[in-house]
This record gives sequence, structure tokens and C-alpha cells, in this order.
Amino acid sequence: MILAVDLGVKTGMALFNSSGEPQWVRSRNFGNLARLKRAIPHLLHELPSSSIIVIEGGGIIAKAWEEEAKKQHFNIIKIHAATWRNDLLYQRQQRKGTEAKKNALRLALQILRKSGIPAPKSLTDDAAEAFLIGYWFIHHYIISDK
Repeated sequence: MILAVDLGVKTGMALFNSSGEPQWVRSRNFGNLARLKRAIPHLLHELPSSSIIVIEGGGIIAKAWEEEAKKQHFNIIKIHAATWRNDLLYQRQQRKGTEAKKNALRLALQILRKSGIPAPKSLTDDAAEAFLIGYWFIHHYIISDK
């Protein structure tokens, strides 16, 4: 399994199976950093031990995910937004942060509709970005390696 995470107190997450097929996409607002830190062990505990965690972001939230992933023996990969955005969005679609989020939301909805899994009732930009992080990772590293 591959868990893609758009870091923040409002966290976007997308889970893909080992074949790269999306399983679910969701967003969760933890309200504050302390609640988020308490939730991370439980979120990771639900995953098979062979899972890969792909996170986008930095700072103390990234450090919390990295530390817990290490404790639970998960491989964790940290990327920057520009890494996947440059491959999936045109430059003109990402000139401003708000514009990039809006275009990421649109692209994620298009891909989700084609995938056959139900999109969340209201797809948030953080969930959409988590989905695209996972989609990018799978197409960049998993599918291209086959």
C-alpha cells in the first residue's frame, strides 16, 4: 500500500494498493498540532508493514510523521509540492498557490472519475493534492519501473 499525505493540521490522505489503484481519498481536520501528533500512530498502525508513506511538506509536522513512520518501520519519502506539480500541471496552472490548488482539485476529480472509486462527497484541496501526490509517485516510480 502507498499512503500519500498532504501535510497540515488539515491533512489530506490518499491510499493506493500495491498495483497503484486508488482505494480511498479523504481529508481530516485535526484542529491542532497536538491532536494530529496523537493521531499519526493510529493512522499508520492501520497499514500493512510493507507500505510506503509519501509526504508533501516540511517542518514539525513532517518530523512527526517521519519519527512515527520510523518507529513503525515504514519507508517514508518526503517530496515538495513543486516536484509533483511540475509533472502534472502546466506552469501557468501553478503560478499562484490558490491557482495551483484549484487546478489540482480539478485534475484529481478528472482522474478519480476515470478510476471508478467514489470521490468524496466534497473533495477538498488537501485531499485532492494527497491523491495527486500518490498518483504522481505511482506513475513516476512504480509503473515506470515495470
